[in-house]
Amino acid sequence: MDPNNRGPEGYGHDGDGDMPRQRQPRESLASDFGQHTPALARTVQLVSGDFLLTVNPVDGSEIEACPPGERPGRPVKFTAAERAEVDRAAKPPVPPGPSLPALPLLARQEERERLVRLLARGRSVRLTGAAGSGRTALLDVVAEDCADLAPDGVVRLGGHHRTASDLLHDLFYAVYNAPLHRPERDELHELVREIGAVVILDDIEFGGAALDELLDTTPECAFLIAATPDVPAPSADSAVEEVFLSGLDRARGVELLERAVGRVLTEDEANWAGDLWFESEGLPLRFVQAGALLRQRDRLRASADSFDEFGVYQDAPVDAPFEAGDGHDVPLPTLAEGAAPAALLASRMTESARDTLRFAVALGGEVPHQAHLPALVGDTHADAALGELLSCALVSPVGSRYRLAAGVQTQLEAVGYGDDVQGRALTAAQHYAWWAGHPSVTPERVCAEADAVLAALGVIAPVTTPPGEGEESVTVQLARTAAPAFAAGLHWSAWDQALRYGSEASRLTGEVSEQAYFHHELGILALCAGQLDGARAELEASIGLRGALTDKRGTVAGRRALALVADRSGTPVGIGATTGEEVPDARYEESQSPPGGIPAAFPPLQAPADPATLVTHRTTPGPAAHKGRGGLRGLARRNLVAAGAGALLAAVLGTVVTLGATSNNDPKTPSNEVGPNPSASQGPGDDSLGADKADDGDDSDNSGDVGAPTSSPTDPGPDGTYGTSDDPTPTDTDEPSDDPSGTKKPSDPSSPTKSPTSKPPTTSKPPTSSTPTPTPTPTSPSPTPTPSVTPSGTPSNSTSASGPATSSAPATSTSASAPESSTAVSPSSSDDVI
Repeated sequence: MDPNNRGPEGYGHDGDGDMPRQRQPRESLASDFGQHTPALARTVQLVSGDFLLTVNPVDGSEIEACPPGERPGRPVKFTAAERAEVDRAAKPPVPPGPSLPALPLLARQEERERLVRLLARGRSVRLTGAAGSGRTALLDVVAEDCADLAPDGVVRLGGHHRTASDLLHDLFYAVYNAPLHRPERDELHELVREIGAVVILDDIEFGGAALDELLDTTPECAFLIAATPDVPAPSADSAVEEVFLSGLDRARGVELLERAVGRVLTEDEANWAGDLWFESEGLPLRFVQAGALLRQRDRLRASADSFDEFGVYQDAPVDAPFEAGDGHDVPLPTLAEGAAPAALLASRMTESARDTLRFAVALGGEVPHQAHLPALVGDTHADAALGELLSCALVSPVGSRYRLAAGVQTQLEAVGYGDDVQGRALTAAQHYAWWAGHPSVTPERVCAEADAVLAALGVIAPVTTPPGEGEESVTVQLARTAAPAFAAGLHWSAWDQALRYGSEASRLTGEVSEQAYFHHELGILALCAGQLDGARAELEASIGLRGALTDKRGTVAGRRALALVADRSGTPVGIGATTGEEVPDARYEESQSPPGGIPAAFPPLQAPADPATLVTHRTTPGPAAHKGRGGLRGLARRNLVAAGAGALLAAVLGTVVTLGATSNNDPKTPSNEVGPNPSASQGPGDDSLGADKADDGDDSDNSGDVGAPTSSPTDPGPDGTYGTSDDPTPTDTDEPSDDPSGTKKPSDPSSPTKSPTSKPPTTSKPPTSSTPTPTPTPTSPSPTPTPSVTPSGTPSNSTSASGPATSSAPATSTSASAPESSTAVSPSSSDDVI
């Protein structure tokens, strides 16, 4: 049968009221279990803030930026009819079997009226009372009185194991119709600010600043908060009224006991009730449990004819005289049994009810849903055990489920109900692992059973051991099946706890693939919550484990999520460093960069300083200041230094190669015609090297000039510059050359061999100042004027102050400091210019 949709046939009756349906033989059921095809994995897609989350229970959830077309619109509020349906679903289920008459609320009228008045004024109230003082019953009647006070009605929330953030989301889903949408923090606060409702919050577990934050976020709501005295009180400056709930007086206690029994008490019972009132300090729960003890006593004292063959009590007159002496007389419980009645009440119940109590003790007080009791206990009628426990006040409603009443677990553990806690928890975990993974079970149903599932995980996870050959770990299997359901059902606090239990269990069993899954899911959850550092750490751990397992699909999903983390944090993947990270030690033979990072090659331009700027002393930060910086320090800086040096060397080599490839390869270029001898200086009448022109015939300024007129070249060549290699070449004659270096004809045997140099030609021009007058040596003959032919054919005259005496062709000009024995350079071409 489907544990979620139990119709009348689930209890052995057909829906049309005919004879009970014949059960299928167990043999055929067992054969069917081995032949069914496995169900497909159930994936759910939901929107969380700016992300589109796809819950995938196989490879791990996938997350991406939500496309504009997938983003939901602004949520709308439920109508009055829809709110009533939501409120009905939030109440605990009614157990099967005959229902007991509701007990009246005694001696609480004054507190009831005061609470309604405060809530009508928009004030928030905290109702403080001991466990078993009747806080929940008082909240029920106050909620009925305040049904029409607020525009959004009355919203009932449970605070057991819930944080302030969980309660804000619960309030949002109770008012807004937003399926598969979990708003981010800012959006959530904006939406709940528009809620105007009376919020009934029972069993809250926090106070102080957390409670102040909850109240400040919902300014249009009036809260009625029920708490025990051990819960932290609201802060002193909060505008929360506090109402204390005390126990009943003796008369009211006896009246409540009579209503619970259904008859008038005898004198002995009244005296026993007075002693119980003194021992229990007037707590209503103790009188309700005492009434269950007296009802059991009445049934035991009845005739044996009151029992049928199944051991179920038939209706018997409870006001019959008990002094018949028929052997069924049962004494009154002792005062100790009346103050702690759980053990005595359980001993008089059915075996299914006692097994249910054992499971509840093993699960930390959580009572499994009545649909799970037949499978857990092994009795098809075990679902009726919940009604039996509720009639004896051993369980109490908490939100949409039941828990053991106050003090019951301690009383049962004292009599041996907690001896096999791990065995019961393991049985419950095996059942929940199968049930949570069943295709017919919705995520909302798994979320309703979240406390029992988490309780089972909390018991067996710390003691998980590696499974045997061909077996699976029950803890890991339950966490794998329940965690995706919690995520899809938007119960993310339970999702987080299930993932952490599963991560711990997989570590103990050594299942690497399961560890990778849980780390991935924890990273996704942290990313949705805005915890970027935690998300990065979890995702990197998952990627590393899946990389070792060569899980390509899982690795791709993890890298996509890590890319979103990098996008949100603004730090590229692999570069970001966590706070406090130090520079890693150098390894191998690579260099280590300084802690401050690598300086930029081109620092940013700075605006000129304002003359009015105040100049102050600035302390240079020490090494400790660099430890908390991120950025490039996260990398191995030695690798960056080596890479930068290689790039610089490649750039230099590329420049040299480019210059060599684009230069002129003509062997007659001036760079190839430079010899080892001193360069020729410029004559006063020669402007081929850019010297200033001298006045014709002026012998007073240059003692070495004869006074012959000097003309400039008239054809500079294609490049427009005189004295370059593209100037026209003069005809080969016996006349002297106009080369300023004093060259000779190629046939001259006294000309030295050309020795080109590898230096590139200089681009600077000689100075244009007046040329110094060369001084002739005493031993050299008087210089004689030497006519020369310019490229245009015009004769020019220049002298050499210290040219060699044996030269057959006089040089145009030489250096004034040249030695006598040196000869002028004789290139192979007559048009070379230095």
